[in-house]
Amino acid sequence: MKIIELLTKETIHLSMTARTKLDAVNELVDVLDSTGKLTNQKIFKKEILNREKQSTTGVGDGIAIPHAKTGVVKEAAIVFGRSELGIDYESLDGLPAHLFFMIAAPEGANNTHLEALARLSTILMKADAREKLLVAQSADEVMDIIDSYDQEEKEEPSVGENRKFIVAVTACPTGIAHTYMAADSLKAKAAEMGVDIKVETNGSGGAKNVLTPEEIEKAEAVIIAADTKVNMERFAGKPLIDVPVAEGIRRPKDLIEKAVKKDAPLYKSTGNVPTEKKASRGGIYKHLMNGVSNMLPFVVGGGILIAISFMFGYNAFNPEDPSYHPIAKALMDIGGGAGAFGLLVPILAGFIALSIADRPGFAPGMVGGVLAAIGGGGFLGGLVAGFLAGYLVLGLKKLFAGLPASLEGIKTILLYPLFGIALTGFIMLFLVNKPVGALNQAITDWLSSLGTGNAVLLGIVLGLMMAFDMGGPVNKAAYVFGTGLLANGVYEPMAAIMAAGMVPPLGIALATTIFKNKFSKEDQDAGKANYIMGLSFITEGAIPFAAADPLRVIPSAMAGAAVAGGLSMMFHIGLRAPHGGLFVVPLVDGGWLLYLAAILIGSAVTAVLLGLLKKPLSK
Repeated sequence: MKIIELLTKETIHLSMTARTKLDAVNELVDVLDSTGKLTNQKIFKKEILNREKQSTTGVGDGIAIPHAKTGVVKEAAIVFGRSELGIDYESLDGLPAHLFFMIAAPEGANNTHLEALARLSTILMKADAREKLLVAQSADEVMDIIDSYDQEEKEEPSVGENRKFIVAVTACPTGIAHTYMAADSLKAKAAEMGVDIKVETNGSGGAKNVLTPEEIEKAEAVIIAADTKVNMERFAGKPLIDVPVAEGIRRPKDLIEKAVKKDAPLYKSTGNVPTEKKASRGGIYKHLMNGVSNMLPFVVGGGILIAISFMFGYNAFNPEDPSYHPIAKALMDIGGGAGAFGLLVPILAGFIALSIADRPGFAPGMVGGVLAAIGGGGFLGGLVAGFLAGYLVLGLKKLFAGLPASLEGIKTILLYPLFGIALTGFIMLFLVNKPVGALNQAITDWLSSLGTGNAVLLGIVLGLMMAFDMGGPVNKAAYVFGTGLLANGVYEPMAAIMAAGMVPPLGIALATTIFKNKFSKEDQDAGKANYIMGLSFITEGAIPFAAADPLRVIPSAMAGAAVAGGLSMMFHIGLRAPHGGLFVVPLVDGGWLLYLAAILIGSAVTAVLLGLLKKPLSK
């Protein structure tokens, strides 16, 4: 079956308007539903989002492949969507997604459908195919591009006599997209490195290219890139590298190098044929981001309410003060320590533990977070509590794994919460709170006592970090630093961070307006959208420009952001709400006009540098 039998003109959407991951899913599902391919739109959307919870389908390189296999799909179909500005889809490389392929497979999808869907994943690994799709002007052109690359899978190459040989298995929960992208990524990189490889794919249509005992015996090592059950017993005694399927897509070279060097532990037989990947996969960064993202609504909502209360007077919430106002007190109670801000540290810790150990980790994490908050541990204590609770519960799961099956139901309701909360609590109270609280207080005191020169230097560093990767790990590290300090009553770094984060898109927008001879019509149109994104503190709006011309755009953005961050700290501006952009500028502590000036000056620096560095377009 050809891919264009599943991808039709009616399911091609070249002008997506979504700005968030959820909105993108909704928009693509609406397109699919309008073609009559679904019997229940809500159930299909739920299955798509369930798949996203297991691991993001934003595979990097500007691509996202949300997919689901469910009985509410009448017949297999593909929806193609394109976003010119890009959408933050929690992609593996941290960059926004521009090309979307939503795959809908019915419960009883036949092999011809599944093979076509697998070939689509293979096509998207080709950079030239992606580039053509990004500039396609019509649905017909999209169809022609896909069809030109749509070819039947070739036979596995024969193994060379004097070359290293390794084997691999790829699998993802739905077995539609990631399975085959990881396989293609490994095969392409192995061919480039002069290594022979055979990859078994455990997809929706069953296992393909199955490894034989002879091939496993001959292999130097085994790579398992999978997020679901794999028969591991056949690899007993072989060096085995076990990673999530996403690693097979993003890091094939590292995996192959380790396999060739046999830099991996020997797999020991457990007596169980299938081995399921644990939900704790994803690493420390993923767990931290899970805690921070769930904490942010409390920080944003609570911070803005506190800032509004100060509009009545800085002490208007205090009944003993002459400026007392009952509305100010209500706002402070709701947003402050008795309300939203009081939950910051427990929520952070609870959701970190949830990410590590699933639902059994949540209660111990929350309790650990509460103990950190009341014990003076603050944000740092919450981090320790979250990871401590999560890994303690993982240990309890292993400890109780040998209990009789009849006691399975009692683990979640009794054993995990009882021992998890008790162990986390004792460790926090007697080992963690005092030293972490002292460190937390020392950091807070140091930041509060910074002289103007050191404060400006800190603002410059935070500004550079915010503009370096514009939404990537360095940017998020600065942002997490600022939000963490809010819980400790230190507000100036957060103001510098938001000012710096607004500069890249605003500076680019100004440059496209002032220096029109150096930007194409498409860039000028995209620049207009950056005014909105910059004013809304959406740094990611600058990413398409940075990706197209990194050597000019990134240094210009970093310079302007550093100026804005430094000026904000020099003006002693504080911000209690970690988001909101222009809408919360009037609520800052200090002169809001000075804060606005810092943002505008930084944006102007970026715009001027871009105007000087970029060459005029040839006529």
